[in-house]
Amino acid sequence: FLMSMAQDKPGIQSVAVADCFKDRREAAAGAIKGQAYADFRELLDRKDIDGVIIATPDHWHVPIALMAAAAGKDAYVEKPLGLTIEQDLMCHKAFFGQDRIFQYGTQQREAKHQKIGRELILSGAIGDITAIEVQAPNGGAGGSSEPATVPENFDYDMWLGPAPKTPYAIDRCQPQGTYWIYDQSIGYLAGWGAHPLDILVWCYAGDQTGPFTVEGTGVVPSEGLYDSVYDWDMTLRMADGVKITFKPGSDSTKFIGTKGRIELTRSSIRTFPTELLPAGIPANDHAANVAQHIGVFVDSIRSRQPASSPIEDAVRSDVMSQLCDIAVRTGEKITWDPAL
Repeated sequence: FLMSMAQDKPGIQSVAVADCFKDRREAAAGAIKGQAYADFRELLDRKDIDGVIIATPDHWHVPIALMAAAAGKDAYVEKPLGLTIEQDLMCHKAFFGQDRIFQYGTQQREAKHQKIGRELILSGAIGDITAIEVQAPNGGAGGSSEPATVPENFDYDMWLGPAPKTPYAIDRCQPQGTYWIYDQSIGYLAGWGAHPLDILVWCYAGDQTGPFTVEGTGVVPSEGLYDSVYDWDMTLRMADGVKITFKPGSDSTKFIGTKGRIELTRSSIRTFPTELLPAGIPANDHAANVAQHIGVFVDSIRSRQPASSPIEDAVRSDVMSQLCDIAVRTGEKITWDPAL
């Protein structure tokens, strides 16, 4: 999907693709009339490539991004960011202030209604923010760990990469396994949470650096292959007193102020009072948002100016997800203070 969006943008030449599935990489390379690679490191070694799009399973996002930066490549990195806070901070160090362009795959930032909502919030249209309510689709339990024969066209060892060595199972290497297995992801706390939490980070002008606290509950499956947190119910209290709640539900971020409310979803904006909303907001076109997000990345490669979803914001939102995971698994109230 991302490759097809990139193909439609002027000034972009796609020249190579790497994938652990032989049929996928050969089909994709044929579509762009480029080179197919079984090992992404050979792609990164090419001197004629300026930027890469990293749309792998979650556990490869940061390792490949770090190698891309080391190879002098700019990177568009799909969400979520890291498997740990340490990975997030390593990625920040590799890109921030290093003349390396980073674009996070939070394409909702390009939507017209999201931009209008942000302008209203930052202009004070709903007064001072007192609370923010965040929802993201839920995870779940299940999945079979029964060993199976590795398909002939699939390099399973490369696919596992930095993840622990485990026998191949069909459910491990396809959704929902790629999202809900803790060796490879922290689940939808970050995988889907990245979208509404990114809108929070983007629109909330309060102090996000810390210290702030995180506490709550959730379910960690005790049976089946899937073992990431689901049914979470989290509360974050920011340094300026703003209360953030994060629960399963739709993909939404609701800002509650002293003068009104604004709720932003992938496809809509709702305001109270309703007269806050300007007339003529176009219907959301997610495919167009994705194409524009990639276009912004390419423009930043040329200009060397930061992209629209920079590494510092990616780290802020992902650290929130990571702290929620830690709070659920430890049963403790977590205080995050980067100054310590």
